[in-house]
Order: sequence, then C-alpha cells, then structure tokens
Amino acid sequence: MNTEAECCSTHLIEGDGTFNAVGLDNFIKQIKLKECGLSYAVVAIMGPQSSGKSTLLNHLFHTNFKEMDAYRGRSQTTKGIWIARCPGIEPCTIVMDLEGTDGRERGEDDTAFEKQSALFALAVSDIVLINMWCHDIGREQAANKPLLKTVFQVMLRLFSPRKTTLMFVIRDKTRTPLENLEPVLREDIQKIWDSVPKPEAHRHTPLSEFFNVQVVALSSYEEREDQFKEQVASLRQKFFHSIAPGGLAGDRRGVVPASGFSFSAQQIWKVIKENKDLDLPAHKVMVATVRCEEIANEKYAFFATNEDWLDIEEAVQSHLVPGFGKKLSSLLSKCLSSYDEEATYFEDSVRSAKRKQLEDKLLQLVQPSYQLMLEHIRSETLENLKKALNDALDGGLGFAVAARECTAKFMRLFDERCQDAVIKQANWGPGKVRDKFSRELESHISEVRTSKLSELTALYESKLKEALYGPVEALLEGASDDTWPAIRKLLRQETKKAVSEFSLALTGFEMDEQEEEKLILNLKNYARGLVEGKTSEEAAKVLYRMKERFTSIFNHDNDSMPRVWTGKEDIRAITKTARSSSLKLLSVLAAIRLDEEDTDKIGDTLVLTLVDPKKGTSKDPLASSTWEEVPPTKTLITPVQCKSLWSQFQRETEYTITQAIASQEANKRNNNWLPPPWAIAAMVILGFNEFMTLLRNPLWLLVIFVSYLLAKALWVQLDISGEFRNGALPAILSLSTKFLPTVTNLLRKLAEQGQTPASTGNYQHSLQTSSTASSQVTMENETEYTSPSKHQD
Repeated sequence: MNTEAECCSTHLIEGDGTFNAVGLDNFIKQIKLKECGLSYAVVAIMGPQSSGKSTLLNHLFHTNFKEMDAYRGRSQTTKGIWIARCPGIEPCTIVMDLEGTDGRERGEDDTAFEKQSALFALAVSDIVLINMWCHDIGREQAANKPLLKTVFQVMLRLFSPRKTTLMFVIRDKTRTPLENLEPVLREDIQKIWDSVPKPEAHRHTPLSEFFNVQVVALSSYEEREDQFKEQVASLRQKFFHSIAPGGLAGDRRGVVPASGFSFSAQQIWKVIKENKDLDLPAHKVMVATVRCEEIANEKYAFFATNEDWLDIEEAVQSHLVPGFGKKLSSLLSKCLSSYDEEATYFEDSVRSAKRKQLEDKLLQLVQPSYQLMLEHIRSETLENLKKALNDALDGGLGFAVAARECTAKFMRLFDERCQDAVIKQANWGPGKVRDKFSRELESHISEVRTSKLSELTALYESKLKEALYGPVEALLEGASDDTWPAIRKLLRQETKKAVSEFSLALTGFEMDEQEEEKLILNLKNYARGLVEGKTSEEAAKVLYRMKERFTSIFNHDNDSMPRVWTGKEDIRAITKTARSSSLKLLSVLAAIRLDEEDTDKIGDTLVLTLVDPKKGTSKDPLASSTWEEVPPTKTLITPVQCKSLWSQFQRETEYTITQAIASQEANKRNNNWLPPPWAIAAMVILGFNEFMTLLRNPLWLLVIFVSYLLAKALWVQLDISGEFRNGALPAILSLSTKFLPTVTNLLRKLAEQGQTPASTGNYQHSLQTSSTASSQVTMENETEYTSPSKHQD
C-alpha cells in the first residue's frame, strides 16, 4: 500500500463548519480504527495561515496534506479541518490539519471558526502542535495567546479535565538559544491560565492537571532544508509509543474507545458550534500589536546591521575599545528614539510593551560584547598588575608595601575602565567581574608571596646545608668523646646565624608573629633534620667507617707513617687501640645526641661488653633492641645490631692482624742469621789452632780476604736475606737458579778488569772498582733472570 493510500486523507469539517460524518466513518473503516481499542492517539496542529503547518505534518508524519505553492503567492491552502492517518507510527496515530488563523480570506470579523476549530482540536486531541514563527514570539496574535485564553475558559466550562500535550513548534529558529525562548512561552501560558476565570471545582487546579507544555524549535525549511529534515526526523521519534507512561499522550484518563471516536467527535463539534459567546481582542489592540511589532523588528534589524555597531562588535573581540559605553549608549538611544517617532500614534500600553521588548532585545544583542569588554578589562589590568608587582619587588621594595600599592592602584584603574564601559540604557554593573578580578588579584599576590617565601626559605636552607653538611660529616668520621658536643655547638652557631638573617629578610613581608615563628621553627627543624639525616647516613655506613679507622690506626704510627713490622712492635696493644677507636666510632653513631640533656652509657656498655667483658656476668646488655635512657626516635643502631656489627668487624679485620703477625715473624727470622752465642764460643775454642796457623801464614789471610769479597758480592747480588724472608724452600729454589749465572758474570767482569794495566799503587782501587762493577753486573744479571724473555749480552 502506498503512502497516499495509507494516509487516507479526509476532509473532516468543511470551511463553513459542516461536519463530514460519512467521511469520518469511511476513514475509520479504512484505517481499521475500531480494532485499536484504546491504543490510538490524536494529534492536531494549529497556527497562523501560511506558517507551514501542512508542510510540517507531511514531513513529520509522512502525510499528504495539500501544501501552499510559494511561487503563486501566500494564500489560504487548508480550509476547515482535514484528518489523516500517520503511516509507520505505532500505535495508530491520527493527525488533524486545522485551517490557519489570521487569514485574509475570512477577514478580521469572521473569526468564530478559528476559535471553534481550535477548541475542537484541544477537546479531541491528545497532542496539539502550535506552529509559530520564531520572530513572532511575544506577539499577542501570532502566538495565539488570546485564542488560547478563550479556549481555556470555554474548555473548563464545557468538558471534564483531560491532560493534553501542548507542543509549541518554533519555526525558522534564529541564533537566540531555545533556552531563552522557552521560558517566555511557558510564562505567557501560565499567565493566560492564571487570568482565566475558572469554575469553583477547578479554581485551584494547576495548569499541569490539564496540559503538558513542551517547546521545540526547527530551522528554516527554505534556507536549511537538510537541517530541517534532520530535526523533524528526530522529533518524529517522540511520537512512537506516545501512549506509553511518560509519553506525549501518556495520560489516558477519559480516552474514548476507538469504536466511539466518530460519535464523540460529532457531539463535541455540535456543542462547540452552539456556543457563540467567543470573542477575540479588539481590532485596535490587534492592529497596534501587529504594527508595533513590525516597527520594532525593523529597528532591531537596522541596529543589527549598523556599521558602527558591527565595528565595535568586531573590535571588542580582540582588545579594549576606548569609549565603549558612550558609543553604544548613543547608538541604542538613536534606535529607540526612531521607534518612538514611528509608533507614537498607536495604543500606549501596546507601544510601551513593544518598546520594552525592543530594548530588551537590543540589550540582549549587545550584552555579549559588554561582557567581553569587561573580560578584556579584567585580563589586561591583571597582567599590568603582575608586571608592576614584579618590577617593584625587583627594585628592592618590601613585599607587603609593594602588594598594597599595586592593589590600590590597579583596583582604581579597573573601576575607571569599567565606568567607561557602562551602557546607560542597561542596569548592568561589573559586580561579578570585579569580584572575580579581586579574587584573581588576591590569588596572584598570595601565589607570589608563597613563591617568594619559598625562595627565601630555600636560600637559607641551602646555606645551612652548606654550613653543616661537610663539618658534621668530618666530626662524625673523627668520632671521639667531644664529637656530639662539637656538633651541638656547630648546630647552635649556624642555626642562630641563619635565623638572624632569615628574620631580617622576613620583615619586608610584615607577617604576624605567629606565622614568622612558624617559618623560623621550620628552618630550625630543617637544620636539625639535616644533622640527623647526615648522622643516619653515616650510621648506615658504620661498618665501612670502622674498618677504615681500624686500618688507618693499625697500619700507621703516631706520626701517620706506615708501620714496618720489624718485630719490636706490640701488635696486641696496637690492635686493642685500633679496635677501641673503631668501637668509639660505633658508639658515637649509635644514637643522635643533639640535646644537652641527651646523656647515655652506650660507649661504656660497648667497651665493657665487647672489649673488656667481665667474667661471670650472666646478663648480656646488648641482647636488647633499645638503649637505656635513649628513646627509639633517637636510636640509629640498636644494641643487638651493635653486637652483630662488632662480630662482623672482627671477622673482617682478622686477616690484617694475621698478616702483620706473619710479617713480624718473617722479619725476626731474617734478622737473626748469626749463630747462637754458645756456638760462637765453641768455634773460638775449637778453632784456636787454625786461627794461629793463619797468623803464621799471611797468604791465607789474602785468600780469605778475597774469598770474603767474592762472598760479600754474591750475598749482595743474590739478595740472600731478602729471598729468605719468603721462606727457606722458595729461597733455596730461587738462589739455585741465579747462583751459576751470577758467578759467571762476576768472574767475567773480574777478568775484564784484570786485562787493564794497573799499577801496584792502584791495586786497592782496582779491587774496589771490581767490587762495584761486580755488584752492578750482578744487578743486571738479576734483572735478566727475572725477565727471561730479554736477550743476554
């Protein structure tokens, strides 16, 4: 079935008021309305003639009502009331197209049918669409206000209350937001309802008991057809399932069953036709309303296209406009004066009302520019204040003085600029913008103040860190009984110095005593926290520091010279001294002692427990997690941790002690090469005869002397004493490999010296030279044999 067949368009009421009962019955049969029971909805549309009602219905409900041909002029298209079915919408929906009001064909005197048809639509329909132009909002006739007033009154008197949806369709919507148009319509409807005389039964009945008012807006069909169709398609969705709870026709009270719809409609029309006391507003008021509206629209359009206004509007988008208020006030005054001249002979109340509407529209037009002007004033003045405040502070002016002067100066400048932007026709003020500017000004000054205080605090914190960090570390490394008193003294001195300078710097902020004390306390706490943090850092490295101190004391004498373990040193005493010093370092770092009343026995406890333990004591003082008289907050190393660290320290330093003992024993062995005294005495007694023999034969003395020189040269060149420091077996193996080469080289050098002519007087000198040369040769030979890869000459 095509769309035309589905619509079944029928002329329900003729232009002369004749009700087409036969046509309605045929229509009901064709669409099978009787089968619907209560599941159907009725929609009607009314509004001015040639306002596009039929066009809207055809697009909204896919009907085929006759539309006006714009190329043939504007004239009456729909006569009487037509009815059709809306194809594609469930439940079954019937739409009625009413003849337009204000038509010239009927004239201003024949308006009874308009009232009757409107009243019929309200009585029969669940949903009534009131079609109106956007620019006609506020007009008495165009907005159907008098007609609605009469209809409300008659409907209250004739029919039982029934909730009908009044949907105002605003056509050719302009830039004015729907949020601004809808309240005007709702307010007008409420006023009409309040002014209508009501029967006693409904004297206090609210409008919402009879009507559900909705407002929608559509774009121009001729200028924005695609957008119009999209909006209509969206609106169409609201009519699906319209009778469901919450739908457009959700109130089903008093709904006539579909089988009785024809009879009910005929009876309603009959009652309406018999009531002839309906009147429209007087002709004079109507003419005044229409004409004053036209004049106001003309003046508004002229102002909106005025070049001077457009220049101001464009300029204010980017910057301040000098004389903004005077220029706009002059333009508005000219526009309103022109309206007064043309509308002076029309009815006073209408003329005044339309003038007020025009003025409101003009002010609504210029208000965005005014607000933008205020925003420019606010932002530019705030930027100027920021720059002026920074310049004042950079110039050395105190913060409090600079802030006061800048605040007073720029608040005064803001007020002057706002006064220049005032529009005399508007009762507007910069109150909200001024409050915002004041808040931003205070916020910026507060931010700068906080920033400057933070910078100042950071400066003195850095000074304290520089003054305390290194010295505290040095004092802790050289731990002694005076370490903590020295740290306390250093902390007091540096803190006092920093606080004094800091307090002097704070005078420029003129802060209250409580705030100043808080900042100074924070600085003191920072200094204390710095020392505590450094102490904690050193405590974490205590084992390394202990080993380092032990090694330094153990391996160096009192003159800081490296120790040579000759065998005369008391390793036990040196070890005890070094360990005691390391233990002192551990006791110093075990707890924080920054207060004068911080007294403890940690050092004594450690010495008595770890260095000089008393025999027979059953209780271990270090078997605890806390020190006596030391709170946990000041404890860095617990007793049990000290015991564990000491055990680890002893294990890791045992090797150093063992090496020292081994080196000392080796030196003793190497330096004790002479035979025992008893052996020397035996050799003297038993070798007396041989000694006498040598005295009787001097030649043997010469042989012995030469042999001594050779043996001495071999002793020196082979470094026999040095070899035996490493042990007997390694020394024998090393000497066995170097002995023959050394002897060979020594004899070769002696042979070379013997070939050189020498006098008897130079004999001794030759021997010395030979000894020296042999020594050098042996040294070279030793070097060669320690580096076998080198070539031998």
